[in-house]
Amino acid sequence: MSLVRLPTPLRPYADGRKQVEVKGTTVADALADLAKSYPELSHHLYDDGGRLRPYVNVFLNDDDVRTLQGESTPITDEDRLVIVPSIAGGRAGSPESTALRPVDHTALRVNQAFIISFLGAAFIAGSIPLVALVCLVMGIGSVVGRPGFLPLYRLLRGRGLFKPDVVQDNSEPHRFAQGMGAAVLVGSVICAVAGLSIVSWTLAWVVIAPAALNLFGGFCVGCAIYYWLSRLGAPGFNRAPPPGVTPGRRPSSSA
Repeated sequence: MSLVRLPTPLRPYADGRKQVEVKGTTVADALADLAKSYPELSHHLYDDGGRLRPYVNVFLNDDDVRTLQGESTPITDEDRLVIVPSIAGGRAGSPESTALRPVDHTALRVNQAFIISFLGAAFIAGSIPLVALVCLVMGIGSVVGRPGFLPLYRLLRGRGLFKPDVVQDNSEPHRFAQGMGAAVLVGSVICAVAGLSIVSWTLAWVVIAPAALNLFGGFCVGCAIYYWLSRLGAPGFNRAPPPGVTPGRRPSSSA
């Protein structure tokens, strides 16, 4: 059976439960089984025509089902669905008017672990090409808005080595942080080509250290910088931290 995680506003209609086990081989089946188990939820999920309401966003693990196969997206027992109602309110264009979205923090942590591991191996082996590879992966991930090593995470998750830890968060700060890391590694590669070996490896460690802090300490330096720029009104930085969360800290899984 798959799990459906419910947002706080919908929990009163499901006996206060945060997540519910459901049956079904597709997203539509799972939601229908959820509505059948808790009829009071049905009105909040579907309109009078039986269609999913437009303000109800459904994510399969860390992917919006609209970017997959919609409600026809197949699911397995290892998958987790997250229902996120759109959040309104606040000044138009302000951080408060933007909805939080499900973010799989297990994927972020595994991404950090791969970054640390590969850069550490590059340092030990003295391999600048490996640094360049990590830089490329991080850069592509930042452009597409996903953790660079997400494919490896999905492969390992499919083998039961990891379970998603999906919480309400902003994805943009994490994307920015990954982009910052990629930019620093670009500098590392350029310095290596220029023969500045010490500077090159120092820059590589500038990426390793914050990644380790994020992985083991739950604090993202890049995210903190993003929120600081947002407070200053910098163009393109329009997200506020989740309520009650210190900028850069990892949101609670119980949120």
